[in-house]
Amino acid sequence: MTEKDVLPLPAENSRIRVRMTPREIDEPHRVSSQLELLFDLTFVIAVAAVTAQLAHRIAEAHALDGIVPFLQVFFAIWWAWMNFTWFASSYDTDDVPYRLLTMVQMAGVLVLAAGVPAAADHDDWRAVTIGYVIMRIALVAQWVRAGVEDPASRRTAFRYAAGVALTQLGWILRLVLLDTEVLPSWTQLPVFLVMAVLELCVPWWAEQTARTNWHPHHIAERYGLFTIILLGESVLAAATGVEGALDGHGISGSFLTIAISALVLLFALWWLYFLEPAGEALSNRRERSYFWGYSHYGIFAALAALGAGLEVAVEQSGHHLEASHLTVTYAVAIPVAIYLTLLWAVHAPLVEKAVIPPAFLLACVVITLLLPLTVHWIGVAAVVAAIATTSVLLIAATVTRADR
Repeated sequence: MTEKDVLPLPAENSRIRVRMTPREIDEPHRVSSQLELLFDLTFVIAVAAVTAQLAHRIAEAHALDGIVPFLQVFFAIWWAWMNFTWFASSYDTDDVPYRLLTMVQMAGVLVLAAGVPAAADHDDWRAVTIGYVIMRIALVAQWVRAGVEDPASRRTAFRYAAGVALTQLGWILRLVLLDTEVLPSWTQLPVFLVMAVLELCVPWWAEQTARTNWHPHHIAERYGLFTIILLGESVLAAATGVEGALDGHGISGSFLTIAISALVLLFALWWLYFLEPAGEALSNRRERSYFWGYSHYGIFAALAALGAGLEVAVEQSGHHLEASHLTVTYAVAIPVAIYLTLLWAVHAPLVEKAVIPPAFLLACVVITLLLPLTVHWIGVAAVVAAIATTSVLLIAATVTRADR
């Protein structure tokens, strides 16, 4: 036995540079890497920032004014995370260049998070745009490397690089034209929508030449982990509300009811998400991955918005807020209803039979949306508790039906 047979080659041991080639779509035991998990942690800060801003708007009775900025910033967060996730599923080499470029993307997330208050409060999108562009340019470098080192996928990789780079020029141009008032302020949202559509079209256009080798079970796990992150953000937001309530009148029966109901509700939504066999469904219906992946924007945004709603609901139990009780309860009910509806809609095209019975789910959504109308008679705490109970009953009905 030689030394070579015992010790790994230096390049394999240190992974300074590994040729970037597509990973197998049926690679066994494919799970999220430690780098991906670290990458996700930076998004915790960004999501926390955008959730906190929405919670402030809801508490100040300006919920409608806060929705659009929230959805815009959350789009940047979600799209940057999603693009990295699908690229990593195909080309994760975990070598030094890959890690360094991932670190650059993480730095961009932090810059974006720092700019959220200015965007929400003063319509100042400079820091958010700069952070977003930093993330995206690092991804362009990853795609260029994939195109250079993998001739078989070169056209697809270079299309990705060109498409992402051009859209970043568009975002920069939008920022400059708005700052110099060449474009009036009212065009901010229409131009954003145009740019967002162009971003969404890049993967579809790039993969017209050849499809990337993303791993279905790896993608399903990554989306599941991001769902858990967003549920964790809701716990953090509720904890912030607890702090605000304790600074007011302290612990009360209403406070305890809302706090416990919030935890039960988040646990129920977690349970419902992982009832769906996403990995197997994506494996069998790879051609429908665009719909599945893109539609998760609504699921993720609903969970982030729910965190804001729960924060305000808990906080109002301790002291008076400008927002009405009806607004506070709908800030919880609407995200839950959207989440449940999209959870069914996203998975329905991928499976032969829905795991969650559509009739039960529809009933749950309708009841959830009607419950806030009773807030003047039963109070905020009872409404939040009833919403949580409705989701628990949906789990019970689904599990009972599956055991038959």
